[in-house]
Amino acid sequence: MGSQAASAVDVQGTGDQTGHDHTAPERVVVRFAGDSGDGVQILGAEFAKSAALSGHDLITFPDFPAEIRAPVGTTFGVSAFQIQFGGPKVLTPGDTVDVLIAFNPAALKTNLADLRDGGLVILDEGAFTKRNLAKAHYDVSPLEDETLATYQVLKIDIARRCGEAVADTGASKKVADRAKNFWALGLTFWMFGRKRAATQEWITEKFAKIPEVAAANLAALNAGHAFGETMEIGRDVVGHPLEASFEPGTYRSITGIDAMAKGLAAAACCAGIKLAYCSYPITPASGLLHALAALRSKGIVTFQAEDEIAAATAAIGASYGGALGVTGSSGPGIALKSEALSLAVATELPLVVVNVQRAGPSTGMPTKAEQADLSMALYGRHGEAPIAVLAPATPAECFQTMIDAATIAIRYMTPVMVLADGYIANAAEPWRIPDVAALPEIAPHYRDDPENFQPFQRDEKTLARPWVRPGTPELQHRIGGIEKADGSGHISYDPDNHQTMTDLRAEKIARIADILPPVKVERGVERGRVAIVGWGSTYGALNAAVKELLSEGLEVAHIHLRHISPLAPGLEDLLRGFDHVLVAEMNGGQLCRLLRSEFLIPAEGVNQMTGKPFKVATVKTALRAALQKAEGDAS
Repeated sequence: MGSQAASAVDVQGTGDQTGHDHTAPERVVVRFAGDSGDGVQILGAEFAKSAALSGHDLITFPDFPAEIRAPVGTTFGVSAFQIQFGGPKVLTPGDTVDVLIAFNPAALKTNLADLRDGGLVILDEGAFTKRNLAKAHYDVSPLEDETLATYQVLKIDIARRCGEAVADTGASKKVADRAKNFWALGLTFWMFGRKRAATQEWITEKFAKIPEVAAANLAALNAGHAFGETMEIGRDVVGHPLEASFEPGTYRSITGIDAMAKGLAAAACCAGIKLAYCSYPITPASGLLHALAALRSKGIVTFQAEDEIAAATAAIGASYGGALGVTGSSGPGIALKSEALSLAVATELPLVVVNVQRAGPSTGMPTKAEQADLSMALYGRHGEAPIAVLAPATPAECFQTMIDAATIAIRYMTPVMVLADGYIANAAEPWRIPDVAALPEIAPHYRDDPENFQPFQRDEKTLARPWVRPGTPELQHRIGGIEKADGSGHISYDPDNHQTMTDLRAEKIARIADILPPVKVERGVERGRVAIVGWGSTYGALNAAVKELLSEGLEVAHIHLRHISPLAPGLEDLLRGFDHVLVAEMNGGQLCRLLRSEFLIPAEGVNQMTGKPFKVATVKTALRAALQKAEGDAS
């Protein structure tokens, strides 16, 4: 939801369902869709904020078009925002949509297939002109044929009603047209019994310097709400979902990008050092640069480089200077950084690399999610150049993952790559704001004692070499990409020394497993018929699917990996406790191949490369097929 959803809510205890209508749905899925210029993402963000303030758990799914300025009214210019909210726990943005708000024919065309039978579709009737229908490739208006026969349909000329509502503000027609997202927001607030105060406050602050826009948006919001109240729209259609049950604390809604930025800032504070974020803009990682640039007062330095190589080498230079260097990109940019990452491995300097994966190959689908960079993260450098690889499972987890990545990078003097993706970066969920005093101390140990100093003398436990800041008296030493002699760091082309240094760098990464918690089952049985393994943003769909099958008495389990290099301890024993192991990932089977090669187990892949997250139904189908196979093998 981004910065629009920064409001925090204090929760004193678990949610109390008393007094609620227990015939109401546990959760509701709403999707807003329209042109990029229709303000769909702001509309969705404000609705999600209202859901959070109303005590609901939620997961959002912003879906952006790849084109920056697609022709208005075309299908490839549609922007969408989906949210599932309710209780007691929300794990995914939802398989099917209960309520679809479509601002034009193209939005209807590209999103109607996801609306459940009997679901409610709200249409901006005035946008269904002959020209817009042609742009959306409709031969006949869907308002006049059987296209919408299986749905509940609410046709409103939103643009006209919005124009009437803002007329008294003196706003121009352009401003009035752009305010229609707030008119629709007011209507949906009424439908779900939401309060407008937080959004009214946000509008006033956001547009304080352009009062005519603030006045128009406020008028539109209130008019949409009044229309719904007058017409009593939606009360008998959508229902009010249940509240969530949260542990006591202060919560705010947070996206993966925001959580990463705050995690990096927290890591800098915990370590008491500067953090330098060096990057080159690329979708969908650019938001991290924007978020960190706003945190200069928290020990963060940001640098936008002229290219990806410069960004990576600048971050390495920052680490050489005694700061924590961080660089971020997406798949194509990570490929360009590969030589620099090998340099970081050779120099053994701390470096955090954030890869917000997108659908490829090459330019691919820049705004769609994929998990296809895992093999590149593990092996995508020249020479034997192992690094640590972490993967947060949810948007909120990104905060702690960045602290963990910084800790590993500093303690083991190594590059660490964090694998997120476009979905986990842009999606939002409630996040319990942590107790600052409880955050771990990350103590960088700079070497300043010249006695018996050797630049590649290693810590007995971690195998990390000393971290020496430039200019430290009597601790001058060589550093660079050419192979160095064990201990002294002198240039060495000795074959036995190269074998030793290669083995040491590999063993250093392997020893990170010593500080990792053992892998445990996320949900389900500890041993049994079928386990499904995932990593990254597949978490919600896998967990929800296993939860539903467990309710049917089926013997299934969900295992999720946050540490992929090295793999956390206990994983092999856990996997061998199941008759069948499935590995679900948004790629062609990269983790599956890793597990098969590491443990020689016959894992089977559940693979998807659509640019969209897994649906719970897809995972359930795969699990049922594996259960049938397990029963057949047993008989």
